[in-house]
Amino acid sequence: MTVAAARSRTAAGHAALAAAVEEARLRRTDLVVLHVIEGLTTEAGDEAAVHAEVAGELAGLEVGDLSWTLRTTAGGRDTAGSLVDLAVEVDAEMLVVGTRRRSPVGKLLLGSVVQRVLLDSPVPVMVVKPAV
Repeated sequence: MTVAAARSRTAAGHAALAAAVEEARLRRTDLVVLHVIEGLTTEAGDEAAVHAEVAGELAGLEVGDLSWTLRTTAGGRDTAGSLVDLAVEVDAEMLVVGTRRRSPVGKLLLGSVVQRVLLDSPVPVMVVKPAV
């Protein structure tokens, strides 16, 4: 089994990655970084660029000998569904996602990827916020 991190190029995404590293170390398991590429298709260059970004972020987190892999997919319009599908595919024992503060009106009017993941995921989900 693995710990999966929903990674994005945001402070919330970085917080999710950092929390997932800690959780994987505690559980003595591997880390799978999930990244949904916007659009309907993914290119090999897209995945290589994301891999380099993730490697840089992980280097700053001092992961030591923690084994990690990257899984990417094209999200289309359903980022939440893509994340849940990837978590199931990698047999994750936990999915870690980051969130940001939203106003009450924002919560009402704008759908939330995190909310959809929480409702749809068959695996436990840990939600983290970036430090203020």
